[in-house]
Amino acid sequence: MSNDQQIAELAKELHANLKQFPNFPSEGILFEDFLPIFTKPDLFNKLVNAFKLHLGDTKVDYIVGLESRGFLFGPTLALALNAGFIPVRKPGKLPGPTYSVEFKKEYGTDKFELQKDTIPAGAKVVIVDDILATGGSAYGAGELVKLSQGDIVEYLFVMELDFLKGRDKLDAPVFTLLSGQTEKLAN
Repeated sequence: MSNDQQIAELAKELHANLKQFPNFPSEGILFEDFLPIFTKPDLFNKLVNAFKLHLGDTKVDYIVGLESRGFLFGPTLALALNAGFIPVRKPGKLPGPTYSVEFKKEYGTDKFELQKDTIPAGAKVVIVDDILATGGSAYGAGELVKLSQGDIVEYLFVMELDFLKGRDKLDAPVFTLLSGQTEKLAN
């Protein structure tokens, strides 16, 4: 069985374990909760293995995880790849000197920070988060990696809201493990 076939099988099993919550956090949104995956060690392992299979022999020095759901599987994926883990956080959460960027979200702006001197120039970096929506937070994390002079290899997401076209904001390859939503719920 090829890596793509294995990934498809793992994704099918993982998707079957999601919980759906219509109209959360607001009207017209179908929230697909992937937290149940973490309650079962075998599923959590399959999530990490699917990403590891996708990356194959790609050289990865660091996994950069976005606050806060990127922290749920980013460190475990980093260990599986024998890579370091670096968190991207909201302002004021990291000690010492930091890089800071402001980015646009669906409704307004936000900021992220990354500690300086954590990513050596030229390091191969994969950025991970749970959901790709508008792409604003992933874009912000990418800008922080660039300020550190790291090389973004790829963005990895568990799910994607395709209809928001967030991947269009990102300037490196994007991989989404579970099939994304192609449209909003009807109101």
